[in-house]
Amino acid sequence: MAGSINKVILVGNLCADVERRTMQNGKPVCNLRVATSESWKDKDTGERKERPEFHRVVIFSEGLCRVAEAYLKKGSKVYLEGQIQTRTYEQEGLTKYATEIVLQGFNANLTLLDSPNSGRTYDGNDSGEPAGGFGGGGFGDDIPFAPVKLI
Repeated sequence: MAGSINKVILVGNLCADVERRTMQNGKPVCNLRVATSESWKDKDTGERKERPEFHRVVIFSEGLCRVAEAYLKKGSKVYLEGQIQTRTYEQEGLTKYATEIVLQGFNANLTLLDSPNSGRTYDGNDSGEPAGGFGGGGFGDDIPFAPVKLI
């Protein structure tokens, strides 16, 4: 199917610490559980309602695994970009389905939102180094920001 896009963006909090495993080829895989929520005001009662959603996230990028292990813990707020994948497996003779958000390759992105490294964006280039620095429009810390007054 030409012209299709499989991209997922999540902003949420980790439900548990990062779980690291090693595949048979020796490469690391990290599993995260991320909670997002939708909130609204009930029209009938006027009270605030909230519906949480829980997402399985799998990181296949070695660099992103290092970053996740080093900086993420239960409760951390993160911005993630990846792809949605559904896999099937057999358990006790039944076919089961698992839908996961997968971070791998150059389409993967992990941004720490509430840590000492907040705002750092890491991508799936396997280096574990920040991609694009701290953001902020590309200005360095040594350039003062001065508001412009319009006349």
